[in-house]
Amino acid sequence: MTENVNAVRAAGSDDRVILCMKWGTKYGPEYVNRLYAMVRRNLKGDFRFVCLTDDGAGIRSEVECFPIPDLKLPDGLPERGWKKLTTFESDLYGLQGTALFLDVDVVITDSIDAFFEQPGEFLIIHDWKRPWRVTGNSSVYRFKLGAHADVLEKFRTTGAEARKAFRNEQAFLSDVLHKQGKLTYWPASWCCSYKYHCIPSWPTNYWREPFVPDGTKIVIFHGEVNPPDALEGRRNRALRFVRKAPWIADYWKE
Repeated sequence: MTENVNAVRAAGSDDRVILCMKWGTKYGPEYVNRLYAMVRRNLKGDFRFVCLTDDGAGIRSEVECFPIPDLKLPDGLPERGWKKLTTFESDLYGLQGTALFLDVDVVITDSIDAFFEQPGEFLIIHDWKRPWRVTGNSSVYRFKLGAHADVLEKFRTTGAEARKAFRNEQAFLSDVLHKQGKLTYWPASWCCSYKYHCIPSWPTNYWREPFVPDGTKIVIFHGEVNPPDALEGRRNRALRFVRKAPWIADYWKE
């Protein structure tokens, strides 16, 4: 994979970096390209947009592409489901400043300036389904690059045990940072779940279109539905009817 030519420019300590990650074939380059376009429309000022990926083909030139760092796990331990922890490398390709990580399948519906202004050392979405837990949803999180290398190092040294104790990377990192007193959550209205918050409740889902709740800045698509599915009213679970969401096309575009 050829790194973007912009990657050679120096990074400053005050840089704002948008990070995303794409691997495998589930998401094509159009997800990264549309994510960049949504950020550009909704974030004032300068920023760097970096994609960690195993295939940079088709990704627009404004995006700096780098290989996904190796988790450096013992032989036989799979990396799937834990790759985001590599964003906490002590030196991530020389990047400096504040990073906002976004999943490639989110839809940005309003200004995201506040995500760089909100106080907190490490900010993440508070899990919607079980809010009494400390676990965050890592579709959107912010941190200072290089500041939490100990999270990655702890996983590398306790990988097998961590896999038994935690379901995925977001549960692991939330637990570690919570115990350090560094975990903070975004205001609840900023990031909503398409599945939980946008689809009208039964039986109104049969005649009401999905909607964007008031105060939402980023819609999270997790589990069964991605933006193109929602746009066409497709759902991958039986007996869960949902109408088309034509408003997605107003945001999820280049």
